[in-house]
Amino acid sequence: MNQALDAAPAEPRREAFLVALGERVRRLRAIRGMTRKGLSQVTGVSERHLANLEHGVGNASILVLLQIARAFNCALAELVGDVTTESPDWLLIRELLSGRTESDLQRAREALTQLFGVGAGAQRPNRTQRVALIGLRGAGKSTLGQMLADDLGFPFVELNREIERVAGCSILEIHNLYGPNA
Repeated sequence: MNQALDAAPAEPRREAFLVALGERVRRLRAIRGMTRKGLSQVTGVSERHLANLEHGVGNASILVLLQIARAFNCALAELVGDVTTESPDWLLIRELLSGRTESDLQRAREALTQLFGVGAGAQRPNRTQRVALIGLRGAGKSTLGQMLADDLGFPFVELNREIERVAGCSILEIHNLYGPNA
């Protein structure tokens, strides 16, 4: 027999982050007693896409993940597994700060800064030294943005190029694969 016909198809390469994300989605779905079909109906995300996500080969957009987190009634951080979900203390601190006013959060930050002696003299990025240009496609944002960045001495970042670099494909391919939400 021809060995090419006997060979099993290669399994897609699985990134550790996506595998862990898939396990969290599967765990949260099980905890809430949801079937994949039920989750698909609630979120509007196809069962196939959810299956790929749970298997660790689905590269979900942040909006798809937000839809899934909302269906689970949990924070997006719990789904993607940020540092505040790694220990009980982080979870308690996050819960304690959740829903607080901006002034409460500022007071908490100042108290933590005083407690740990960090930040008083530390350099924080000054958000007033950032410029974002928005507008229609082809309006000249990239051209003007580069000129403005050069004049102000700021670094210039074109988000489309950054998205394409991170995704490993073009914006058009992302749109064609995952739709406008991507």
